[in-house]
Parts: sequence; structure tokens; C-alpha cells
Amino acid sequence: MIKINKVLLVTGLLLPAFAYSGEAEVKWHNFDEYSDVRPGSNWKKENYYNSVKRNHEKTFRKLASKLPDGYVFSVEVTDLDLAGEVLLGNGNGNSTEPRVMTSTYSPKITLNYTVKSNDGKIVSQDSNLKLKDMSYLDGIVMRYKDSYYYDNKLIAEWFEDKLLPSIDSAE
Repeated sequence: MIKINKVLLVTGLLLPAFAYSGEAEVKWHNFDEYSDVRPGSNWKKENYYNSVKRNHEKTFRKLASKLPDGYVFSVEVTDLDLAGEVLLGNGNGNSTEPRVMTSTYSPKITLNYTVKSNDGKIVSQDSNLKLKDMSYLDGIVMRYKDSYYYDNKLIAEWFEDKLLPSIDSAE
């Protein structure tokens, strides 16, 4: 039974049993005004933007679930520069313009955030917070099916390394 519980824990099936269940609220600006959220020609712009929103909101919700019960993590994404770059026109007449990952095109995100406790008290906040990872291609990659792996990794590392410890020390 212990092995089964460990498997369930690792796969996240027991997650609701924990006392952590903060919420996330995400506000977006006009995607056409962000630094780089350009789709290749194989995407309709609106569909691509919705994909970026869904994926990043899933990451913010997952991270917020690590906050104590009743806490709310509000995020306003003011600028976004996805990892990689869409190189338009590869000259062969059959271009799908994939997002090419090189050290030149690192992921960057600028955001405003607030974390409120269950009684509405602000426990952490910042405006115009700029996150970037210039060495995003270094190390082991665990991409699996995440098209925005590097972008989400940047957000998760900041949340785990900076935000959560600041909230723990404020309690």
C-alpha cells in the first residue's frame, strides 16, 4: 500500500488532500503589444494567443496551489517575450516557421503581482517585476509535452526560489 500511495503522490492524485490550495487570477494585456508572442505561419494568431494564455494560466494555477488555503495570487502580465524566436521565411517556399531556441532569444516576462491571505491582507506584492533567464538552454531539459517549457520554468523557479520563501517568512 505504501508504494501505491507514493505513486499516487508523485502523479498528483493525492494533491487535493494537502492543506495548500491557493488560487490564481491572471490578467493579460494586448498580445500584439508584447515583445515576442509571434506565432509561426502554421498557427492562426488568435489560436496561438489562446494557447499561450491557457498554458501559462495553468502554470500560475499550479503554483498558486502551493499557497496556503484561501490565499490568492493575482498576476498581471505586462510584457512577454517567449523563449526562442520565430524566424520568418526560411527560403525554401515550404516554411512553417518554427520557434528556434538559441541563447540569443531568452525567455523574459514582466509582471505585477499581489498575494493576499485568506483575510485579504497583502502578504507579498511587486510591480514591474522583470524575470529573465539568459542561460535557459543550459542544464537538463525535461520538456515532455510543454511547448512553453522554458517560459514556465522561468516563472516556476522565481515562484519557488523567491516568492514562496518570502511568504513563509511573512507568516
